[in-house]
Amino acid sequence: MKMCSLAERHAGDTGRAQILPRLSLFVARSVTCPTSTVYQPMMCLVLQGAKQVMIGDRLLRYDPASYFIASLELPVSGQIVEANADSPYVCASLALDRDMIASLVADLPAQPDGQIAGFGVSPVTPQLLDPWSRLLALLEAPEDAPVLAPMLEREILYRLLQGPQGGVLRQIAQDDSRLSQIRQAITWIRAHFDEPIRVEALAEIAGMSPASFHRHFKAATAISPLQYQKVLRLQEARRLMVVNADTTRTAYSVGYESASQFSREYARMFGAPPSRDAIRLRGQSLGLENMNSAT
Repeated sequence: MKMCSLAERHAGDTGRAQILPRLSLFVARSVTCPTSTVYQPMMCLVLQGAKQVMIGDRLLRYDPASYFIASLELPVSGQIVEANADSPYVCASLALDRDMIASLVADLPAQPDGQIAGFGVSPVTPQLLDPWSRLLALLEAPEDAPVLAPMLEREILYRLLQGPQGGVLRQIAQDDSRLSQIRQAITWIRAHFDEPIRVEALAEIAGMSPASFHRHFKAATAISPLQYQKVLRLQEARRLMVVNADTTRTAYSVGYESASQFSREYARMFGAPPSRDAIRLRGQSLGLENMNSAT
């Protein structure tokens, strides 16, 4: 496939590249263990191989026949499940531009609010592949990219708005949508992940009742607000452990009041106690780069 060979070639020796402002490429030549990270709002198009992600209690798989969308900052555990040296995993991801989506929505007929889930997997269509193919072709014509890339990005978003994930994208563009209200609370949690939080206070930030907020938050992210905070704390703790390897100091720095509770929850999430996990991570050639992969 021409798209796959283009992406693989331009990903370079590191297997990772951001070529255009919102276009990123990623290549992996082997399967991976589950890796925890936070996905930013984006669309991921797999050109070869396959990946699966665990979001809350939901397991999703995407491959060349399907695309993945995240419309919120989502804690996930991702794993490349199909890749080898001869047939690597190759994907392209496009960060979602809220202003561009809002501009498109303003030109489309109004529709009632639909799904609240902040992520999903849907079938790839020829109509969607066509602008993607032309966008990746710009990798060979960088002089044309400043003018043509935004037009093709807009066409991709238009196709997404017409597809099964259109309802989610529409909510991104609407300040008063449930998804936008949940995003306001997520923004606060991410900025204050190391502080105690109360669902009532988050509900007030989102402009909802506590019961409604809890229900819509879990529908959007597949986890509760407190679980969301815990994942952020543990991911930051993992980053810190690689740097300083002091379990107690790390526990307190990310907001835990008990080092023993921190160690239990860390091991439950990452499969090993903090110190042992940090030693293993330091020995990996990709180190923190793999921890931050969102494709």
